[in-house]
Amino acid sequence: MKKIGSLLLVSLCAGAITLGAYKIFFEQPNISVVSENDGFSTFNTSLTPTSAKGSGINEVDFTTAAETTVHAVVHVKNVTVSKGPSSLRDFFYGSGGSQRAQVGTGSGVIITPDGYIVTNNHVIKNASKLEVTLNNNKTYDAELIGADPNSDIALIKIDSDSKLPYLAFGDSDNTKIGEWVLAVGNPFNLTSTVTAGIVSAKARNLDQMLNNQSFIQTDAAVNPGNSGGALVNTNGDLVGINTAISSQTGSYVGYSFAVPSNIAKKVVEDIMEYGNVQKGIIGIKSVPINTPYAKKKGINNIEGVYIDGVEEETGAAEAGLLAGDIIKQIDNIKVTKYPDLTGYLSTKRPGDEVEITYERDGEIVSVPVKIIKRQTTILPVMNLEVKNLNEKTKKKYKTEKGVLITGVPETYRGYGLEDKVMIAVDDEEIDDIQEARDLFGGISKYGRTSITLLGKDGERERLIFQ
Repeated sequence: MKKIGSLLLVSLCAGAITLGAYKIFFEQPNISVVSENDGFSTFNTSLTPTSAKGSGINEVDFTTAAETTVHAVVHVKNVTVSKGPSSLRDFFYGSGGSQRAQVGTGSGVIITPDGYIVTNNHVIKNASKLEVTLNNNKTYDAELIGADPNSDIALIKIDSDSKLPYLAFGDSDNTKIGEWVLAVGNPFNLTSTVTAGIVSAKARNLDQMLNNQSFIQTDAAVNPGNSGGALVNTNGDLVGINTAISSQTGSYVGYSFAVPSNIAKKVVEDIMEYGNVQKGIIGIKSVPINTPYAKKKGINNIEGVYIDGVEEETGAAEAGLLAGDIIKQIDNIKVTKYPDLTGYLSTKRPGDEVEITYERDGEIVSVPVKIIKRQTTILPVMNLEVKNLNEKTKKKYKTEKGVLITGVPETYRGYGLEDKVMIAVDDEEIDDIQEARDLFGGISKYGRTSITLLGKDGERERLIFQ
């Protein structure tokens, strides 16, 4: 037994000696030394310092902005009375039919403590009665102060015995792509709903025909009923009025759009001060990108706004802008596409002056340009182009009121509308292009509309479109 124990002890000692010798004399040490340059290139993916907290969303606190906003966002109910056939007999024999009340809902944002509320024009359009419900469930009758169909902004007011919570307009020009925003409204009649997303794009145009829109695009969930609600940043600043979604189903699928607060603010201030929206132009004509004409001229890939023509007696003409110039900046706003320019101009009034930076023959030039009152416009629904009357035109057509029709779409080419003066729509007289826009903005595509025209010799005619 002692002999076996001795052999085991000797074996253990021999193994230990062998392993130690191998470690000392044969095995290479597995040590890596980190120097200042170990042969690999390193770089920062962002100039913004990283945070030890991680992915960024963990750092954002939405609660303060949400608590501030929900009490200033209201539920708007629009009661519209429509008249139409209620039976086949009414439809075929024109018996008159009956009146029916239709109810639409949306949202609004209180912008003053005495009850002024901004919302969308399509939320209050054709309303026979407007009701506003606050976050505390109090309900008030509302009065329409004014609306602008072009920007889809409307101003309404309620009378309250106490001061109301409100949101002040922020500066939408300072919003950044990738910035966190909250959409607050009443989708599907679910009051005080808050959703979060980021600013996906700015100066987004949804109507390639008009090419004068400038929306903030976000991926915050917006659904029917959110229209007119608030888009705020994490500080609780009102940076937009939620207006539209891009969807084939009518519900949110990933994209929503808001009127920038700077545009909404200017529209509201114009309505309160002048009773209508003061719109101005600098007097240039541009070319929509991705069109055969733009590709033919080789301007479909430029960064900026290509000037295809300059209108006479405008600020652009006086400043010396020419066809072929490329606008790169307006004031401190970089211009990469046409909605960048029109969006900023929508915040200005006739008489204001802006600084235009443009490129000509490789040289960058900056000039002051005066904004003048718009003299032409394209009317909603029928898409007629009309122009304000000057003294020469008034004398020629023997009228002091009306607008001159200068462009007619293919649909209405056979009606003899060209070079006629339109003086009334549904027996409502027209003074200028703004009144014409407002009147056409209130008609239905499916209703019957009459327009009264004057010919060159003063002859009067009335056309009915259905």
